[in-house]
Amino acid sequence: MIGMLQLARAAVVTVVVALLVAAGPARATDTAAPNDMARFLAGLQPAADSPLAPFTREGTWQQHARYFDNAWKGLEGRQLSRIRQWSSENLAVRQPTTFYMFSGPDFLYADAFFPGSATYVMSGLEPVGRIPEMKHISRRTLPGVLGHLRASTGSVLRISFFLTNQMRAQLRYAQLNGTLPILYTFLARSGKTVTGVELVKIDPDGSVKPSDGEPVKGVPSGVKIAFTSADGKPQTLYYFSTDVSNGGIKSSGFLKFCEGLGKGDAFVKSASYLMHNDSFSTVREFLLAHSATILQDDTGIPVRFFKPGDWELRPFGRYLGPIPLFGGRYQRQLSDIFRSQRAKPIPFGVGYRWRPNESNLLLAVRQQRGAER
Repeated sequence: MIGMLQLARAAVVTVVVALLVAAGPARATDTAAPNDMARFLAGLQPAADSPLAPFTREGTWQQHARYFDNAWKGLEGRQLSRIRQWSSENLAVRQPTTFYMFSGPDFLYADAFFPGSATYVMSGLEPVGRIPEMKHISRRTLPGVLGHLRASTGSVLRISFFLTNQMRAQLRYAQLNGTLPILYTFLARSGKTVTGVELVKIDPDGSVKPSDGEPVKGVPSGVKIAFTSADGKPQTLYYFSTDVSNGGIKSSGFLKFCEGLGKGDAFVKSASYLMHNDSFSTVREFLLAHSATILQDDTGIPVRFFKPGDWELRPFGRYLGPIPLFGGRYQRQLSDIFRSQRAKPIPFGVGYRWRPNESNLLLAVRQQRGAER
C-alpha cells in the first residue's frame, strides 16, 4: 500500500514538474518588447522569438496585416512619398524640434513633412492610455483589439485627418485604449524601431517626471517614446494629453517644457480653427515666438498675426476657403496672398479639403535680422 502511495505521489510530482517546465518559458517571456508590439499591431512580423509570434499564425492577424499592407501601399503612393519629396525641396533647413499642437496621435504627417527631427512634441485631448502589453492580447480578444485599431486609424489613412468623435469612441472602449496603439502602429509602418517607452507627466515648472498613467486634472499626462530611423539616429516622440486653451494651459507647465527645447519648427493642420479664437491666444503666441518656420493649412494661425518684415509667407496649393462646418473662418487676406503670389500646386492632399487640387499650405519662414545672423 505504502509503495503504491509513493508511486502515486511520484507520478503527481512528475506531472506538476512537467507542467511547470512547460509553463516556465511562457511566463518568462510574457513581456513583448515595445518594438515587437508595435510591429504586431501594424501588421508586421515581430521577432521570431517574441511571445507575439504565435498570434501571427491566426487568420485574424493575417487579415489585419493584409489590410495595413494595402492601406499603406496606397497611402505611400498618393501621399507620403510625395510629401517627403515636397519637404526635401521646401523644408531643407529644419530645427531639431518639431512642435505639432492639435495633432492627436498623427505621427504620420509629422514624420513625412519633418523627417529626422531629434524631438517631436505632439499634443491633443485624446488620452495616452496604457502601454500595450501581452496581458491585453489573447485569441479571444485579438479580433476586437485589431478591429478597433483599424477603425480608429481608417480616416487618417484615407483622408489625412482623424474624425475626432469616431476616434475618441474607439480609444475609450478598446481593449488597448488611448493613443499609444496608434502611435505604435504609425511608428512601425514608418520604418522606425521603438527602443523605449515611458509614461510621463509635466510638473508646473515644465519638468518631465515619470507617471503611473493615472490622469490628474490640469496635469499634462503623456508618453515618451524613444526610437530610431533607418540611419540609427536616436529620436524622441512626446505625446501629451492636455488642454492648450488659455485656461487649460495657464499653469500646466506644458509650454514651459516646450520652451526648454529651444526654437523649433511648427506644424498645424486640421486644427478646427482653434487659434482663430482669443481663447487660444497663448499657444498661438508661443508658436509665433518660438518657431523658425511654421507650416500650416488655413486652420492654423490666422495670417493677420504674421507681422510683415518678421515672416516670409509662401503659399502652396489652392485656398478655397473653409469647409461648410467652419464657414465663418474665411480669410480674405490669405486669399489675396494665394492669388498675388501665384501659389505653386502641391501633388498631394492635406487637411479638411483633402483632395489634392483643393488643399492649401502656408509656409511661414522667420526672417533673420542683423543681430541674429
